[in-house]
Amino acid sequence: MIHFENDLEHALAVLRNGGTILYPTDTIWGIGCDATDQQAVKKIFGLKKRDESKSLVILMADTKDLVKYLSQPPPDIADVLAGFDRPTTVIYEGALHLAPNVVAEDGTVAIRLVKDPFCRHLVKRLRKPLVSTSANISGEPAPGSFADISPEIRRGVDYVVKYRQDDTTQHQPSRIVRISKSGELEVLRP
Repeated sequence: MIHFENDLEHALAVLRNGGTILYPTDTIWGIGCDATDQQAVKKIFGLKKRDESKSLVILMADTKDLVKYLSQPPPDIADVLAGFDRPTTVIYEGALHLAPNVVAEDGTVAIRLVKDPFCRHLVKRLRKPLVSTSANISGEPAPGSFADISPEIRRGVDYVVKYRQDDTTQHQPSRIVRISKSGELEVLRP
């Protein structure tokens, strides 16, 4: 049995019932929910005190998952993603089958494929994309570790993952890029 199995089971039960979780990602701690559940996404915007016009990042486990949630994934996307040397969120056009409040007004969606074992297990077993937004009130600094997360955020979610709470390594948010129609990579957040 994997050492975070108990956390996975609790988190999955909450996510499948429209709840929110606080969890470690491949970058910083995130607030998450089922990215196809509009009401759950609404809870996250409320907890973060964030304007719903701002989009949220979603996590997926594998390149093949992009086909289900994008109308026209770039044909060479697997090669592009394989070339990234660190966690990178990509802005894609043509979002499909996601909660409307996860998709930006221009129809784009921010997706990161995760390599972190906990996140990969969580997303694969949920069988849906997972919202991953920084565990902070909008406008406040993103928490580098669990200890930096405000009590308001910790109390505001339905389940707090115990795995990696004692990790004191300071983590950084992901790089954000957009791939243009011509295939050019534009870095939006280094």
